[in-house]
Amino acid sequence: MSSDALKKLVAEPPKVVNVGLRGFADDLAARGVEMVHVDWSPPGGGDPDLADLLAQLDT
Repeated sequence: MSSDALKKLVAEPPKVVNVGLRGFADDLAARGVEMVHVDWSPPGGGDPDLADLLAQLDT
């Protein structure tokens, strides 16, 4: 990354993609951070066996 590009990166306010934790997104929004929230949770509620079964449905 060039020095000019790095200066531009740190000079601008952050832009965030928040995945999963609504509370984190709410805190960012309350601070005026430009962000997009993606409502995501692990397949099968985090259960590895259920996630494996769900993955087999995609094939």
